[in-house]
Amino acid sequence: MTTRREFLSAPALLASPSKRPPNVILMITDDQGYGDLSLHGNPVLRTPNIDSIGREGVRFTQFRVSPVCAPTRASLMTGRWNYRTGVTDTYLGRAIMRPEETTLAECLRGAGYRTGIFGKWHLGDNAPLRATDQGFEEALTLRGGGLAQPSSPPGTGYFDPPLEHNNRAITGKGYCTDIFFDHALGFIEKNRSRPFFCYLATNAPHTPLEIGDEWVAPYRGKGLDDVTAKIYGMISNLDSNTGRLLAHLRKLGIERDTMLIFMTDNGAQQRRFNAGLRGLKGTTYDGGIRVPCFVRQPGVALPREVDEAAAHVDLMPTILDACGVAAPKDRKIDGQSLMPLLRGSKAARTERTQFFQWHRGDQPEAWRNSAVVRGDWKLVNGAELYNVRQDPAESRDLAASEPATVARLRKEYVDWFADVGSAGYAPPRIWIGSDIEDPVLLTRQDWRGPKAAWDATGLGHYEVDIRRKGRYAITLRFPKTKEPSMATFDAGFTQTSEEVKTDSGDCRMEVSLDRVGAARFEGRLEAAGRTWGAHYIEIRRLG
Repeated sequence: MTTRREFLSAPALLASPSKRPPNVILMITDDQGYGDLSLHGNPVLRTPNIDSIGREGVRFTQFRVSPVCAPTRASLMTGRWNYRTGVTDTYLGRAIMRPEETTLAECLRGAGYRTGIFGKWHLGDNAPLRATDQGFEEALTLRGGGLAQPSSPPGTGYFDPPLEHNNRAITGKGYCTDIFFDHALGFIEKNRSRPFFCYLATNAPHTPLEIGDEWVAPYRGKGLDDVTAKIYGMISNLDSNTGRLLAHLRKLGIERDTMLIFMTDNGAQQRRFNAGLRGLKGTTYDGGIRVPCFVRQPGVALPREVDEAAAHVDLMPTILDACGVAAPKDRKIDGQSLMPLLRGSKAARTERTQFFQWHRGDQPEAWRNSAVVRGDWKLVNGAELYNVRQDPAESRDLAASEPATVARLRKEYVDWFADVGSAGYAPPRIWIGSDIEDPVLLTRQDWRGPKAAWDATGLGHYEVDIRRKGRYAITLRFPKTKEPSMATFDAGFTQTSEEVKTDSGDCRMEVSLDRVGAARFEGRLEAAGRTWGAHYIEIRRLG
């Protein structure tokens, strides 16, 4: 295994950065918990390359994110609490970010940066919601929230994965994490002579736990269950690729010109070593929302630990500050720049209140699975109070002995909840018939409704915006039928049905969409008294 010394040298790291705006690499992994690093005391897993980013830069020890994927990514891209952006959940149409949000990529691109994303976007698969619609010039992405989910073709996974390169469907060759790093390294080399923003967002170590056995083998026989061994194998592969990234920056001579950030999107999904933290992904205990965040920028980010509370919303204003780019003035930015802390300013310490919440459903419910953090205090679900500095395991509820603190944090939450929900939670709409996406492929990732689900019985609809009247080819795709059925495409104002024969897996029909604006599309099949939804709907403009 390559050692840390092979990637880093003290003289290079201590040299002053050049006068040009820094390059930015933001690396975020998926479902990697706080304890999934040897730097954080993991007794089995070894992550020397990721650890080196923390050792050679600033390590935030009280950094928090949302309990699940898409909400964290919305806050990361906008510097705003995710409820402001329309993102409330991870699927069923609730992980679509409003297109009018201004992203970090848009700000940097407007300032002359080259922008690229490699991996997981998870904020919308169709126009005008894609990464390329939101500021990224180069995009190699997976659809939906992950590979081997309903947004991907059936039977595909982490090897030779289905991807989209600048919105064109391709099949990657090899293992997904390796592919994302390969393309990121190519992007970095191509743009080394000008400032760039590289968003490297892996879907590992998220389920399904697919990884070559050579990565898992070192962890088998160490008293680990097979699930943990596979997760550690996926993280070891991540660490090896991180080593490749560090070596690449050094080889190109741009290490000291680059701000490199490593973080994860939420806590661990499965039970394993978690550095004594309570809870897992999906909870607002610190095992679900406290994650690693390392920032390395030689000559700027002075190596040390910072125990000041920080959060995902802070990274956009921090990066813009580092790059000398103004934040949007036409909206509230909830985060604040961490640059004074990165530079070692003691005067930068301020006490502020942060909010984290998530649960299933089309819109939030007050207090449900929530956390309010201010200084040492953390209020969970509006009722439990913990001093997280003295009690990081959140084992001693102090609500009864600190009623004034509970009351203050509850009031702040009430004000925040009303503020972030003031625009409502109407779903953003997918464009149909636009010039920037044709055909449009709708998947169960984004359908909505009380019966929407990912199982075989699910039936949902899509909230769309018809941009152009005309004749359209509609193809409904579904698992092969075992009996004759009737397929129906329903746009609300028009409906078309076709008979589907046994053993068919799709049905094509033509419809006239004679109006523009908001509509609701549904594709369904009916047979023997049962009704279920088409798994995919392809919509292609004719003529």
